[in-house]
Amino acid sequence: MSDVANPDEFPEPQAKSAPEDRETEGPFDEAEANPVRPYVDLGGVKILPREGLHLRLEIEEGSKRVVAIGLDFAGSTLQVQPFAAPRSSGLWHEIRDQIADQIGKQGGTTTPREGPFGPELVAEIPVAAGQDGAGSSRIARFIGVDGPRWFLRGVIAGQGAMEPEAAAQVEELFRSIVVVRGSTPMPPRDLIPLRMPSTPAGATAPVEV
Repeated sequence: MSDVANPDEFPEPQAKSAPEDRETEGPFDEAEANPVRPYVDLGGVKILPREGLHLRLEIEEGSKRVVAIGLDFAGSTLQVQPFAAPRSSGLWHEIRDQIADQIGKQGGTTTPREGPFGPELVAEIPVAAGQDGAGSSRIARFIGVDGPRWFLRGVIAGQGAMEPEAAAQVEELFRSIVVVRGSTPMPPRDLIPLRMPSTPAGATAPVEV
C-alpha cells in the first residue's frame, strides 16, 4: 500500500487564494487603489475612513513595533496583518492549516468553509478564566487573500463572526483595504512594516495604541 497521498485530495499548497474580482473589488494592491481617495496611511496597509470606524494599533511589547491593525466597526472587530509573499504563489492554504493546528492545541475547534474571499476557518477559541468567566469561548473567522507579492490575513470577531448582516459590513471593510508591499526585498511570511498614521488632522478615523 502506497504512503503517497493522492494530490487530488488536497489543494495545491502554493496556489493563490483570492476572490476572482479581487483586482476590482479588493482587497487592493497599491497599484490598483484609487489615488484620490482619503486613505489613512499605516505603512503596510491603507484604510479608508468611514463613519463609526475606530482604529487600534496593536504593539509588540518588547520591540514596540506595530504588529497588527485592529478595526472596530458595526459591532465587529477586524484584525488585519499584511505579509510578504512570493510573486507567483500564495500562502493562505498552508497558513490556514497552521492556524487550525494552533487552535486545536489550545483546546479550540475550527470548521473550514467557503466564504466570500474563498476558504476560511470558523474557530471556537477558549477564553481564559477571569476574562469572560471559566469555561467560555469566543467565535472568530479567519480569512485570507493572496495578492501580488503579498498576503493579507484578517480575523473577524463579534457580530461579524455570527450574523450575516454584520458580516457583510465587515467583509466590505476588509475588501476596501489597500496593501502597500513596497519594493524592498523581504522573505515570504515576513510582516510588512506597519506604523502610526501620518495623515492630515481630520482625515483619519479615531486611533488608539
